[in-house]
Amino acid sequence: MFERLKQLFAVGNSANDDKMTLELVTAALLLEVCKSDFQEDPGEIDKIRKILIAHFSVSIADIDTFMAQARNTTEERTDLYPFTRYINDNCNNIEKYQLVSTLWEVALEDGRIDKYEDHLIRKISDLIYLPHSDFIRAKLSVIGDGH
Repeated sequence: MFERLKQLFAVGNSANDDKMTLELVTAALLLEVCKSDFQEDPGEIDKIRKILIAHFSVSIADIDTFMAQARNTTEERTDLYPFTRYINDNCNNIEKYQLVSTLWEVALEDGRIDKYEDHLIRKISDLIYLPHSDFIRAKLSVIGDGH
């Protein structure tokens, strides 16, 4: 699903983005959704780990170190702009839709979508210029998958 994205994110666009990779951008946004309701649900953290291991080159052995690196990256930033700009510079709408779907998966992992999670995913979706119809379709597809 994310193979093309991984290639696109392999090289940064500026000196400040040299450390950015698709894995890091995705992990950072997933972690932001996880903590947006002011509690980090262990199930949501587990879901993030599974997504990163399944779709990226993050190994089981390295996942905790990588998650810590992603946390540090989000704490160094005061906004979502570096992440969403990176997505806009390198992704098409299908790839953006896939990203937003994974954000919904994490938000729903604890059995409910908190209003803060919903707001953040809507904000990310707007910042990456994903059409509103795709934002809704992604949400409904995740909700309809048995949650």
